[in-house]
Amino acid sequence: LNVCFFQVKSEGPKLVPFFKATCVYFVLWLPTSSPSWFSALIKCLPIFCLWVFLLAHGINFLVSHRSACRILAGLIFSAVGDAFLIWQEQGYFIHGLLMFAITHILYSSAFGMKPLDLKAGLLMGLVSGSCYAFLYSYLSGPFTYLVAVYIALIGFMGWRAVAGVQLCNDLWTWTKLSACIGAMLFMVSDLTIALNKFCFPVPYSRFIIMATYYAAQMLIALSAVESRDEEDFRKRS
Repeated sequence: LNVCFFQVKSEGPKLVPFFKATCVYFVLWLPTSSPSWFSALIKCLPIFCLWVFLLAHGINFLVSHRSACRILAGLIFSAVGDAFLIWQEQGYFIHGLLMFAITHILYSSAFGMKPLDLKAGLLMGLVSGSCYAFLYSYLSGPFTYLVAVYIALIGFMGWRAVAGVQLCNDLWTWTKLSACIGAMLFMVSDLTIALNKFCFPVPYSRFIIMATYYAAQMLIALSAVESRDEEDFRKRS
């Protein structure tokens, strides 16, 4: 508990720029009907702040901890994907989809394959399969298989995040729980995008999508700092 309290207390101030940038996005609430580089900057700014959050832990930390480095890389691809989605009506939706697919591969790699937890994998497979089965009748052309691949990738990422928690064995840490909740929120955000784009208008879709997305990215970024914070706590104790 002391370690957990120290970790939360030490990481909170570093996230202040992220919270401010997120507030700026929701306060300005720039119209999506007129995409611009300014609106892209405002949308990506919270993710830029998460880059800074991870870089603030030091280059040596990122180099020596591959998982943290992969999460940073995932955040970089996310920002590029965000920018593409600003111009999705101009034909860049698939480009954004590709960037986020790479993000999920990087996050999955960061979460690792241990423990395997096949039950969690089966559960995520059922959830992902059910989502695709619902969306299938609304899809056409290349989206029929592109969405299938994307759902498989984000479902796999969700599995690896859930598998790391291990609540039953009391092996969980707050950062693993953070990754798990973040992955689930990411799935909610992307499912809302899919429903709103391919199926039917979702009330307050943009707010739901962006609120869950920013929260997901913050929690996943937080999951990268466990090793550094535990080391600092031991030095101070």
